[in-house]
Amino acid sequence: MSALFAGTALAQSASAISAQRLSDITRELASDPYAGRAPGGPGEQKTIDFIVGQFKALGLKPAGDNGSWTQSVPLRRYQTKPGGDYAISVRGQITPLREQTDLRIETQQPVDQVVIKAAPLVFVGYGVSAPERNWDDFKGVDVRGKMLLVLINDPDFEAAADEPVAGKFGGRAATFYGRWVYKYEEAVRRGALGMLIVHETAGAAYGWSTVIAGNNETYDVVRTNPAAEKLKLQGWIQRDQAVELFRKAGLDFEAEKAHARSAAFRPVELKEASFSADYRNEFTTLESRNVVAALPGARRPDETILYAAHWDGFGVGAPDANGAVIRPGAVDDAVGVAGVIETARAFAAGPRPDRTILFAAWTAEERGLLGSEFYAQRNEPALAKMVANYTFDVLQTSGPSRDLVLVGAGQNELEPEVAVIAARYGRTITPDPKPERALFYRADHFSLAKRGVPVMLFMGLGGGADLVNGGRAAGDRWVEDYTARCYHQTCDRWEPTQNYQGAADDVNLAFEAGRALANSTRWPDWNPSSEFKPIRAKSAAARR
Repeated sequence: MSALFAGTALAQSASAISAQRLSDITRELASDPYAGRAPGGPGEQKTIDFIVGQFKALGLKPAGDNGSWTQSVPLRRYQTKPGGDYAISVRGQITPLREQTDLRIETQQPVDQVVIKAAPLVFVGYGVSAPERNWDDFKGVDVRGKMLLVLINDPDFEAAADEPVAGKFGGRAATFYGRWVYKYEEAVRRGALGMLIVHETAGAAYGWSTVIAGNNETYDVVRTNPAAEKLKLQGWIQRDQAVELFRKAGLDFEAEKAHARSAAFRPVELKEASFSADYRNEFTTLESRNVVAALPGARRPDETILYAAHWDGFGVGAPDANGAVIRPGAVDDAVGVAGVIETARAFAAGPRPDRTILFAAWTAEERGLLGSEFYAQRNEPALAKMVANYTFDVLQTSGPSRDLVLVGAGQNELEPEVAVIAARYGRTITPDPKPERALFYRADHFSLAKRGVPVMLFMGLGGGADLVNGGRAAGDRWVEDYTARCYHQTCDRWEPTQNYQGAADDVNLAFEAGRALANSTRWPDWNPSSEFKPIRAKSAAARR
């Protein structure tokens, strides 16, 4: 830890949220001694010590395991080893498949070897069961023990305006039903053996290079019964391979895909077609930690508001063109952690709020939102009385802006409250211009959202902000440059040329919105169109 931070909280700032402090904390966490902050890596202990030290110095209370500042998060790392055999057989004609080229495979069960022999193949359309939208792709068909083929995104993603499905989901704006996480989970609930998602760049919002970027390495939390909670095999198959498979089975891929946009769709078994696999699956166990602190409420301490970000990054990797190996994760997400710490300082400096304020720094977000998921699982009963969650994940560092680009706009009643506060500062809310990227389902707040907690994600990757200096065009350039060059790469560094005022302004909106809720009796809800409203309704009795 640098001398600037040793043993004490940072100096008080004149305004509620300090851009200088955000910059200083980001600089510290993104420095080389933290080694890119990989879970279980050489920089984890230093990262935990720094965050805990800041919370302690602010006079917060520990809210982790057994009165400590941390929550242990047992993780498993899985690696599909190269050299496996994969094949599709149609009417006796066998087609070998190449790993990482034709398909990408993973298994999140702690087994050394995965063998699948001639499993029947069933096309299940978009793999969606959404009773509240009168949609069911399964129609009661038994898919136990079968390999499922599924389309990415929602049934209305490519629908024309005159198709009956248009508007049933989010259109170009993805819902949770469009995400691969949901599709795997639904396959587990149906008792399927495994699932292959057909990769199409538009629907996935990323190319094949992103699908295989993890080099067949995945993480999961340690589960009590992983065989019952995870598929034996899950992964992706290239679109061209799927098209050829359908052709050999006497089907037209595009025609079946179009049929999948109809509520009348039923699963299609590919006649005389099967999938086989034989590969090694390496797994190791490690323990990481969330950091959790609290400012107890003065009047209703069991009602909580949570501010959170993820502390983890990608650690050390292959050398870049300049020989650098550390991926510092300054913008993703050291600045988010800085936002949480700075919010904690702002709350600690003021009157004690009526409701409890929680502050968390999650582990293993980059491995699948695992730290936040573990916390949500272990604290599920208490989430009924969590008023709101504000998550900071990638705050822009290009200066003040006239607006807040909101990922997940239109989801819940937190948004208009933030809009009112933004208006006081002459700012507006701009809905995410590229909702098809499904960023709302790709950050830690989602672990809470899917359990009904109203959430708000502050993320600078949805679209360029309308910058005071340069306008929307300059904001778009920042997003495009960061995403293309530095996202998850060695150049995601703290730089003296970065301007943290825009990040501070956004964090201040979250602080003021949460402070107002903390001193009220209001319970913001999800909007009627949100898939999370029925989930929140199930715990309504706890909030009466």
